[in-house]
Amino acid sequence: VQLQASGGGLVQAGGSLRLACSVSERTFQSRFLGWFRQTPGKEREFVGRIEWRTRYTSYADSVKGRFTISRDDAKNTVYLQMDSLKPEDTAVYYCAAAPSSTIMGMSTRSSAYDVWGQGTLVTVSS
Repeated sequence: VQLQASGGGLVQAGGSLRLACSVSERTFQSRFLGWFRQTPGKEREFVGRIEWRTRYTSYADSVKGRFTISRDDAKNTVYLQMDSLKPEDTAVYYCAAAPSSTIMGMSTRSSAYDVWGQGTLVTVSS
């Protein structure tokens, strides 16, 4: 399984960005594709995830209603659409895959994900 995140950049507060995670076809055997973010000195934080088979999505309370995960199977890509961005959304964002054995209750924990892409930096200016 290989993942590659892209699309980060600098945006003003209130603006939008769309991150992309390019996945290999082996990702289709994963149970979840998750997005996490991290700032210096802090733990990696769950942002949202999509269950591969059902396409069911779930989000952290801090981004619910502003961020949306979708996938384009033809392009082997999962997207994180980020709207109404706030300065506190500034972080390095990562996509990750959790294996098929992952239980639902673990899907928000970074420890459940065993394959990670490189991060992409999102900076939101006030």
